[in-house]
Amino acid sequence: MIEIAQIRAAAERIRGRIHRTPILSASSIGERAGVSLRLKCENFQKTGSFKPRGALNKILTLSREERAKGLVTVSAGNHAQAVAWAARQDKAPAVVVMPTGASQSKLDAVRGYGAEVILHGDRATLFDRVHEVERERGAIFVHPFDDPVVVAGAGTAGLEIAEDAPDIGAVIVPVGGGGLMSGIACAVAAMIPRAKVYAVELQAGPGLGPALAAGKPVPVPRPMDTLADGMCPPFVGEIAVEVARRFVHEIIVVSEEEIIEAMRLLFTRAKLYVEGSGAAAVAALLSGRIRLPRGVPVVALVSGGNVDPARAIAVLSEETPPEGRRPR
Repeated sequence: MIEIAQIRAAAERIRGRIHRTPILSASSIGERAGVSLRLKCENFQKTGSFKPRGALNKILTLSREERAKGLVTVSAGNHAQAVAWAARQDKAPAVVVMPTGASQSKLDAVRGYGAEVILHGDRATLFDRVHEVERERGAIFVHPFDDPVVVAGAGTAGLEIAEDAPDIGAVIVPVGGGGLMSGIACAVAAMIPRAKVYAVELQAGPGLGPALAAGKPVPVPRPMDTLADGMCPPFVGEIAVEVARRFVHEIIVVSEEEIIEAMRLLFTRAKLYVEGSGAAAVAALLSGRIRLPRGVPVVALVSGGNVDPARAIAVLSEETPPEGRRPR
């Protein structure tokens, strides 16, 4: 478990280096689901996602000698950008293993921050490849989601939610490897224990549900062609399995079509530029699978906004659903 003291320490460590992101109301979208909806806008965070919270917290706990060895990580994009950005702040070298087929905008951003990119074709063996690089170069591995220091950093978003919206009845969080969900769930459980935490997974490749059923992380085949690539690591972490067992009220699965419709609504109604993973929490709420009292205050995590412009245009070019229609 990640204690609230660890999350508070992370918040102090990274204070002034990252943004305290806003919580914005989204009345028209909330009305469709019958709740008072607020959005925690991590798409406004440094590098465009929540990831710098954990990456920077991890790097700042390393010694000067450790940082000088260089940093290595593995990511489809958002964590890759966060590590590359954080390493540049500290003038430390960084190497990132990314899947072949990763978003071009994310590849360009990682390289733009000065990190070396190694492309790897098999998502199932991405972590094997990063550990090879770790051994070959003697670099320090910055785990994208299953490191308590990284999770404590992610949990600072939950700390901000608890401080800025203490009246909430529920928090909805997308799950990839589970670091964001774990940090937020631990923060909310400590500060607003009455609030329910809902975890959101891809219908085409859930990882948390199967891991809970097995009692441990399990390899999960993930869809290659999805707008929610941030929700597609090859497994969820051990920390996420334990945190979900204790603090997650329910796991909700959403389809690609539901994510696309949520993206479109966030673009047009909330005026937020979001990626697929960033729209997943809103997609779960609009699906009708989350049963909440009418009018209850809810925070949905908008976890990131790093979507290729061409893909965003494709989402917007589809006919907008008639007012009031929910995804099927």
